[in-house]
Amino acid sequence: MAQVYKDRIIKLLKKDDYKPLKLAQLAKTLGVSDENFEHFKQDFDQMRQAGHVIIGAKNLINLPSLAGQIVGTFRSNPRGFGFVIPQHANTHGDLFIPPDATLEAMTGDIVIAKVKKQGKRDGQTQYAGEIVEIIKRAQNKFVGILQKHTEGWIVQPDGSSFIEPISVDDVTAKGAQEKDKVVVEILSYPTENLLARGVILEVLGKAGRYDTEIKSVIHQFQLPGEFESDCIEQARQAAEQFKPDKTGERQDLTNKIIITIDPDDAKDFDDAISLEKDSGGNWVLGVHIADVSNFVTADSPLDIEAKARGNSVYLPGKVIPMLPEILSNGICSLQPEQKRFTKSAFITYDDNGEIISRKYANCIICSTQRLTYLQANEILKGHTKNIKPEAIELIKKMETLSRIIEKRRTKNGMLHLDMPETELIMDESGQVVDAEPADTSYPHTMIEMFMVEANDAVASLLDKLNIPFMRRIHPDPDLISMKNLARLIKAFGFTIPKSPDRKVLQDLLNKVKGEDCSLGINLAVLRSFEKAQYAPENIGHYALASTHYCHFTSPIRRYADLLVHRVLDFYLHNRINDAKQQSATQDLSEIGKHITFTEQNAESAEHELKTVLILQMLSKKIGEKLSCVVTGLTNFGVFVQCKKFGIEGLIRMDDLGHDSWKYNHKTQSVVGERSGSCIRMGQSMEAKITSVNIPARQLNLIPIEPLAKEKISKKKSKEKHKFPNKRKRHK
Repeated sequence: MAQVYKDRIIKLLKKDDYKPLKLAQLAKTLGVSDENFEHFKQDFDQMRQAGHVIIGAKNLINLPSLAGQIVGTFRSNPRGFGFVIPQHANTHGDLFIPPDATLEAMTGDIVIAKVKKQGKRDGQTQYAGEIVEIIKRAQNKFVGILQKHTEGWIVQPDGSSFIEPISVDDVTAKGAQEKDKVVVEILSYPTENLLARGVILEVLGKAGRYDTEIKSVIHQFQLPGEFESDCIEQARQAAEQFKPDKTGERQDLTNKIIITIDPDDAKDFDDAISLEKDSGGNWVLGVHIADVSNFVTADSPLDIEAKARGNSVYLPGKVIPMLPEILSNGICSLQPEQKRFTKSAFITYDDNGEIISRKYANCIICSTQRLTYLQANEILKGHTKNIKPEAIELIKKMETLSRIIEKRRTKNGMLHLDMPETELIMDESGQVVDAEPADTSYPHTMIEMFMVEANDAVASLLDKLNIPFMRRIHPDPDLISMKNLARLIKAFGFTIPKSPDRKVLQDLLNKVKGEDCSLGINLAVLRSFEKAQYAPENIGHYALASTHYCHFTSPIRRYADLLVHRVLDFYLHNRINDAKQQSATQDLSEIGKHITFTEQNAESAEHELKTVLILQMLSKKIGEKLSCVVTGLTNFGVFVQCKKFGIEGLIRMDDLGHDSWKYNHKTQSVVGERSGSCIRMGQSMEAKITSVNIPARQLNLIPIEPLAKEKISKKKSKEKHKFPNKRKRHK
C-alpha cells in the first residue's frame, strides 16, 4: 500500500484528541477495509521498524516521545518566534522556538533543534527548542518589491515564506527602479545584527501591473516556461503526420451527432458527448476523449516534459499548458467539423440510470457543434437561435439522462459540496474591476455526471483486468475527524451523529443550502476530509461513492489521464500482459506523489494571483462596506470571507467592539466577557475595509457597527517601527 496508509496513520496519531488504539482499532478508525488490512499491516510494520510509531503497554499504538534533538522544517512567525515541524512525528507535536533561539532560520529551512524541558503545565511536560544548525536552506531566490530607504535599498519579499527585508546594492545594474517587482538572490543570510543581503537577478516590471504579477507568480511557484525545441519539433511532426482519413482500425463515428460543451474562452476541447437509444430502448452514452496517447508516446521528449509539468496551469487571463498549443489547441482538440481521434467509452443505461453494459473503442469523430455552457443553458430554457436542430435535441436528451444518473449516484452516497466560486472581471490592462458569481447552471452538472461515469467505467475495467494504473483516490475520513466535525456542526445549531455517513452529510448540506451558514458548514465538511490525490492504491473515492476511480477524461491537461489512456490502449489491442509489464517498470507511487504536488501547486498559484488582483482592487476602496460570512475563529481575531469577491479578511479582537473578547474552542465561538456578545462560524457580518497589505496578502477589516457597545478602559502600547541597520526583534 506504499505511502498512502503511512501518511494517514501519522496524520491520525498527531491529532490532539487521539487516544492510543490497538492495530485493529486503528485500522477501523481509518476506514481500512478487510481486504486491504494485510497491506495496511505491512505499512504499519515498516513504520514501527523505522521507529516512526511505537507499540506501548496493552499493545496501544502511539508516536515516539520527543527526543533530545530533532530534525525538522522551520516555520517562522512575524513576531520573531517560530516552530520546528519534525520530520518524524512525535507525541509532543511541533516544537516551539523562542525569538532568540531561531539562529536566523527562515520558513522552509531544514534545521536541527535542541529540545529543552520547560517544566509542567496541567500535568504535561512543556518543551521549547533552540536551533543549533541549519542543514539546508529552503530557497535562495525571492520575489519582492524594491523600496528606497534613507539607509539603503531593500526588497520586501512577497507572501509569508520570508518576511524580513533583504538589503540590495547596485540596483542600477539591472535598471531597477523604486516600486519595481524584482527577483533577488540571497548572497548572505540574515544574522542577529544584520539583514540578509542579496543581488537583483531580474526586473519583472512595475508592481501592480498584470504582466508583472503574472511573472511574479510564475517565479514564486516555479511554474514552467516555454517548451524546449525538441518538444516543439515532436509536436510539429505529429501535426504534419496526422492523417485523419487514414483511420486504420478505428471505429468511424464521423456521421454521429456529437457535441462539445466548454467555457466561453476554452480552446482545448478534450471531451465530447453522444447520446442515443438502442433497439431495446436503453440509453447509450458515448464519452469521447481526445486521444493524446496517439501523439505523445511514452518516454519521448513530450512525455518527459508533460510528466514534469503534471498538468496545465490556469491563471486569471493566462494558461500554462501541459502540451504545446499545436497539440492542445490543435490536432488533439475536438474542434467542430474537424475529424479527430478519440478514445471512447460507451455506457448503456436502463430508464433508472442503472448500468447495463460498458464498452470501449479507439474512434474517429467529427464534432457537430461546439457549445458554451451559457448556450447549452439557453437551449434548456428554450432559446435556440443559431443552434443546429440536432444539437438542440441532443442537449435535451443529455439533461434527461444526467438527472437520472445524478439521482442514482446521490442515492448511492455521492456528496455535492456547495462551494461558491468567483469570476473576476478584468479590464484590458489586466486590472480587476469587479467580480461576479461563477456560472453554476445545470449544463455544468450534466458534463460532470458524464465525466464521472466515464472515469468510473475505465477504472472498473482496469481493476477487473488486474492491471496496475494511476487512480484518483479519496480516502474515507477517519472517525476522529468526523467526531470533531459533529462537534463543530453543533456550534452552528445543527446536530449530526459522531460518525455520520455520506447520506447524513448530504442531508445537512441540502438543509443549509441558501442559508448564511452554508459556506461555513460546507467549509467545515470539506476540511474534515483528506484531499483527493493520485496513487496506484485501491482505496476508492469517498466523495463520489466510487469503489474504483481514475482520471480519464482530460489527457490534454492532466498527465494522470494520459497514463490511463496508454493502459486502455493496451487493452484495446488485446495486449494485457504488455500493459502489466509496462506498469511494473513505472514507479506509479512516485509519479502519483509528483503529479499530486503539481496539481496542488497550480491551485495555489491560481489562488495567489487571484488574491493579489483582488487586493489591488480593494486597496482603492478603503472604507467601503463588504458583506461577509465568518469562516474562522482564533485567539487573535475573526476571519471573514467576502461573499462577492471570495477573499478572506481578518478582524482583530481589539476591533470587534468595546469588550474583552475570548475565543472558546469548546463552543467554537468568540465571546465578549462583559457584553455576552457571541460570534459564531457561519454568521453574517457587515464589515468595512481599513487597510490592505498586498505584499503580505492581508485584508484588514472592522465591523460596520461595534459588536459590543460597553466601553472598557484599556491601555494600548505603542510601537515605533523603523528600518534598522540591525534587526530588532519583538519580544
